[in-house]
This record gives sequence, structure tokens and C-alpha cells, in this order.
Amino acid sequence: MTAGHRITVEQGTEHVRAVHGGQVLAESTRPLLLRETGCPVRYYLPVEDVRLDLLTPSDTRTHCPFKGDASYWSLPDAPDLVWTYPDPKPEVAAIKDHVCFYEVEVV
Repeated sequence: MTAGHRITVEQGTEHVRAVHGGQVLAESTRPLLLRETGCPVRYYLPVEDVRLDLLTPSDTRTHCPFKGDASYWSLPDAPDLVWTYPDPKPEVAAIKDHVCFYEVEVV
């Protein structure tokens, strides 16, 4: 981590739902909360709680110096809607096998 930059990952108990176009894409009561300096709290949901059958892998890849290389998934009308870190850096290893949506509802 660079000076002043911090990431924490903690187990949450919130009921989190990801919905797009009225369709529930994910629903979980086991989110991981990732807090990163300068970013909103992100909810990483276990892959078992995500409707991956509705999503299509994207060719998009990005690199975060703190988390690693991200892969993205899309819907026909929503490119790169969600992402995952298949091989995250050791500091955030807990997010492996978890998926993050840009927008979720905490219910």
C-alpha cells in the first residue's frame, strides 16, 4: 500500500441485492465490505449468490495496484456491469470467488 492508501475487507451481515432492469442478479446475506481510501464502500458477494447464468464474460480487464487484475461480466444492455478479482493480491485475498456490482440495494 502507498502512504495514505488503505483497504480493509470485513464480513458483513447486510442483506444485499443487485437488480438490473427489474431482474434480480444477486442476493446475499454474506457480503464482504471492502473499504478503500477515496472510494465508496463496495459489496463483494459470494459467487454462489450471483446469477452468473444471466451474465456474459467480457473481454474487459483492468489492473488495480492494490487489488490485482479484474475481469468483468456484462448483460446485453449493460456492458461491464460487474467485476471480480480471480487472483487478488494477498492483502485482499478474501475477495477471491466474490463478485462486485457497481450498484446494489441494501435491504
